[in-house]
Amino acid sequence: MAWALIFILVPLGMVIYYGFTTEDGFFTFENIATIAKPGYLKALIRSIRLALISTLVCLLLAYPLGMILSSMKLTRNTYIVTLFILPMWMNFLLRTLTWMTLLEGKGVINTVLESLHLPTINIINTPSAIVLGMVYNFLPFMILPIYNSLSKIDENVINAARDLGADSLQTFLKITFPLSLPGVLSGITMVFIPALTTFAISSMLGGSKILLIGNIIEQEFTQLYDWHLGSGLSIVLMIFIFINMIIEALSGNQGGK
Repeated sequence: MAWALIFILVPLGMVIYYGFTTEDGFFTFENIATIAKPGYLKALIRSIRLALISTLVCLLLAYPLGMILSSMKLTRNTYIVTLFILPMWMNFLLRTLTWMTLLEGKGVINTVLESLHLPTINIINTPSAIVLGMVYNFLPFMILPIYNSLSKIDENVINAARDLGADSLQTFLKITFPLSLPGVLSGITMVFIPALTTFAISSMLGGSKILLIGNIIEQEFTQLYDWHLGSGLSIVLMIFIFINMIIEALSGNQGGK
């Protein structure tokens, strides 16, 4: 309780206080209403769009992989699970810096392509590079909960569906996917929230040319020293996070029923 109070509730209370007050300490909604201005709203929409794309790509990659891993009868103590966790042991910024080295104009990938006389790629400082960085960094957060849900499905349920005449597609749609839905929802939340609030990936792979709402908030705190506006914009992001959590909770309850 002391840990939660000091490191969660106190910082959250400070953000709420600064977000709803002016420099003179008077109550105001102006800091939050600033999100409606064209520049801020554009950054928010761009952040939501890239976060949704990244979450969808992670889901499309993680679900088949989770099915493969669960079919191999692996346990949490096997090397394959550690293999997906291993990249997370390296510093987040170092992993993103590696992608900068790979994707830049004279980077490793283009050097190899030039040596093979193939067309080079130029995605650095573009939304595609940001999505790539998000997918690479957040994919393990999608894989693990999906794999965990799939590995808990009783084989007898699958075999019973097959015995009753269900084909592979019907078994997946009516048995496998519904039973794995808690893991899917958990993975979506664990990917969407950090993707929506990130600023390091967009700064490094976007070259500070593509501003997300996280970049604007970071600049308000570290460069402009406007804690009130930065906190107000942070509250807007917190609202989206709460909405995401509510949707997950409602979907999980319906799935349980």
